[in-house]
Amino acid sequence: MKICITSEGNNLDSKVDPRFGRCQYFILIDTDTSQFEAIQNQNVNGSGGVGVQSGQIVAEKQAKVVLTGKVGPNASQTLTSAGIEVVLDVEGTVKEALERFKKGELKSAKGPNADEKSGLNK
Repeated sequence: MKICITSEGNNLDSKVDPRFGRCQYFILIDTDTSQFEAIQNQNVNGSGGVGVQSGQIVAEKQAKVVLTGKVGPNASQTLTSAGIEVVLDVEGTVKEALERFKKGELKSAKGPNADEKSGLNK
């Protein structure tokens, strides 16, 4: 299964970025092989609509799950509409988040946990 973890850097030792729409990187990981791809988020400095745009990037990469800190209402709706499970309040490194996910320690969210434009002030 392919999952996406928001990250402050481009590798598995990077910290999970608490922002979805304005995260620095999307780390896409195949949970079966542990191979990963780091995609720099071009929406990090966007003025608006970044949650939806970021959600579209993740959907295009065919991720089934997103692990992140916070997600706003528009991003949440975009991800949910694409059939992507969202796990919130994730902390630590990307590698630690991946291991907790594999062990079943992280649970899906029932909706957004951030207001619109909350990622502007990290």
